[in-house]
Formats: sequence, C-alpha cells, structure tokens
Amino acid sequence: MEKRALKIYFAGDLFDSKDLVGNLMLAMAIEKKAGGRYQVMLPQDGECEVNERTSQSIRDADFELLLSCDVLVANFDGHDLDSGTVVEFCFAKMVDMPAVLLRTDFRNSGDHTLPDGDPWNLMCSHYPGTKVLHINSMQHYHACRNCGLSGGALVEKFYDAIAGEVVQALDEAVARKSFIHREQLQMQYEMAVKCMGGTMKKRLSEEKIKALVLSKTAAGVY
Repeated sequence: MEKRALKIYFAGDLFDSKDLVGNLMLAMAIEKKAGGRYQVMLPQDGECEVNERTSQSIRDADFELLLSCDVLVANFDGHDLDSGTVVEFCFAKMVDMPAVLLRTDFRNSGDHTLPDGDPWNLMCSHYPGTKVLHINSMQHYHACRNCGLSGGALVEKFYDAIAGEVVQALDEAVARKSFIHREQLQMQYEMAVKCMGGTMKKRLSEEKIKALVLSKTAAGVY
C-alpha cells in the first residue's frame, strides 16, 4: 500500500501581508518540490473558520491541527521568536514530532556567539528529531537576480530554492528513529492533550487520538 502524504504543520507569524503571502508561497513550493510526499497545513487558512473566535477557541483549534499533523516546520525568523510558534514547537516535541526549525533571517541574535549556539534563545535548541536549517534569504534573492530574473520568475525561483532545502531537512527529520515506543504513543498524546487543557479533551477524544496514532505509525512517522 502506498504511503499517504505526511501533513506538515507550518508554524510561524501570520499577522501581516508579508507573513500571509510568504507562508502561502513557501507552502506551495514545498508541496511542488516534494512531489506529493508532503501536504502543508497553514493555520492561517482556518483562522476565520473558528467558531465564536475567542482566544481559547483559536488556540485550541491550532493545537488540534498541530497534533493532527505528522511533522512540524517552525519559522524561527526575527530578533525575538514568535511566542506562539515556540509553544507549538514545545508541544510538538512533547510527542516527539519530527521538526524543522527554519530561519531565513540573516541577522544574528540570541545565543549565536556560543560555539554551538543558534541565532535564538538556547532553550529552543538541541532537541531530538529536529533539523535546524539556516538560509540567508538575501543571498538567495540576489542569486536569483544575478540569473537575470525579475518579477514572478524571480519569486518562483527564490521559493523553489528554499523549498528544496526544507524538503531535504524534512526527509532527514522524518527518517530519525523516535524515542517513544509505539505502545506508549497513545499515552503520550493523551498527556499532551491534558497539558493543553481548554477544550482539547473534547476535540481529541481517546478514540480520535487512537486513530491519529494508528495513522501516524502506518505512515512511518513513529
């Protein structure tokens, strides 16, 4: 039986026009480059579909989507990381979800001066099953311009180049061996749901979690 496409939870800023369009462009490029192996789920696409639109309902809908996905891509751009993205990354690690930390921001910040430091707070580094991908977006941009490209052709090549590196990092993250034994997965996901609180136990019942775990193990995530 052919394996299904793995679902990517795309975590990151979604607050302005550059965020929204940039997320969409990169998501489309990743799916194209992966040739059907990955399907990108953008939290921004569901923002207007959340009932009641309270802070809790939006938060819980994002958490539900996160745990329903197979792998995480977290955008770690900016001098200060987006706090919501960091929380989502932490819960992804609680269930040992394969993850790629993507930084296209060429500026240094955080603990980059340490020998093994990344350009963000050290508490967000050194987790199992996680690939760190630093891409200098300015270099990519000018490489595309130096090819004589402009407008839409430049944008397409720019995102295609970034997507190629992201897909390679995703493949490496997914290929790792999880430290969670399959018989422990149900309990681990139920624990994550309890820690999230709110309406999560209603959204993800034991039966739904069991179905998710079976689907993920069948897809080779664990």
